[in-house]
Amino acid sequence: MAEENPDIELEERNDDGELYEHYRITVDKGQAMLRIDKYLMDHIQGASRNKIQNAAKAQCILVGGTPVKQNYRVKPLDVISVLLPNPPREIEITPEDIPLNIVYEDDDVLVVDKQPGLVVHPGFGNFDGTLLNALAFYYQGKTDKDGNPITPYLAHRIDKNTSGLIILAKNEMAQTVLAKQFFEHTIERKYNALVWGDFDEDDGTIIGNIGRSPKDRKVMTVFPEGSESGKHAVTHWHVKERFGYVTLVECVLETGRTHQIRAHMRHIGHPLFNDEAYGGDQILKGTTFSKYKQFVTNCFQLMPRQALHAVVLGFEHPTTHKHLHFESPYPEDFAAVVEKWRKYVASGKIIEED
Repeated sequence: MAEENPDIELEERNDDGELYEHYRITVDKGQAMLRIDKYLMDHIQGASRNKIQNAAKAQCILVGGTPVKQNYRVKPLDVISVLLPNPPREIEITPEDIPLNIVYEDDDVLVVDKQPGLVVHPGFGNFDGTLLNALAFYYQGKTDKDGNPITPYLAHRIDKNTSGLIILAKNEMAQTVLAKQFFEHTIERKYNALVWGDFDEDDGTIIGNIGRSPKDRKVMTVFPEGSESGKHAVTHWHVKERFGYVTLVECVLETGRTHQIRAHMRHIGHPLFNDEAYGGDQILKGTTFSKYKQFVTNCFQLMPRQALHAVVLGFEHPTTHKHLHFESPYPEDFAAVVEKWRKYVASGKIIEED
């Protein structure tokens, strides 16, 4: 098993927003020549022949940095790099009739514009009522071109209370190709966020390792770049609109860590508006006037979640290799709060109250 072999290092686990596992394996000195698909099945726990073959076809198996086919024969001291998509979870997915906004679908991929409040997959505390439960209902009785039941595979995740675009694969081969694109950071992802405070610059980049907080395992924290704690994370931001006490920013992800934008923005002193987990559900900027406090409270009630929306998703199609690009309009709650701030600024109340 991978965990028992000191020469196998699992470099990336599937506990982030991107769902893949990246292995680095050094072949033993005494290893006899053996087909690499057989070797990997023997050395990586849960790696089926089909999964290994898909990885080879997608050029996700490299020896010495060069992609190899499944019939390559391993040699002593070969250094093998393997990228595998997230293994299926051992949870039965019960079909549930939950509304879905499907913006694109073909034989290989599915793009969904996820509503806020919808968890992506079943897990602790959320065993039903998820996106996968909704898709199980949507695909109930449907088959692919070969007559097999359609089972969607996750390629990445977004938080329960984050709205916007998410891509799923409809077969293991497509899932493997998408996992490679996420690993190589070629997926185009842009988020819009309403954050507390104003910025001195119009653009910036946040670099800092992200890992679970030692004080609260439910939230993520930022560690210094180069630290042994957390994983390398990069977020680029650009100011779209300034409202004095809050700012609408566009965030471009270079990496896809859990809660990346939420943790990075808090780290630089700009928590997301109404982000309870990261301190944004308090009035952090503004006046002491009671009318202003009521205005912010009304905004919180209008959008009872963090102000984060996955607005752009772009990727290379796993089969046709064409670039697909999708954009999502703001959901009703996000649009309403942005408009309220726009009118608040236009009314001159910020100047009057300052």
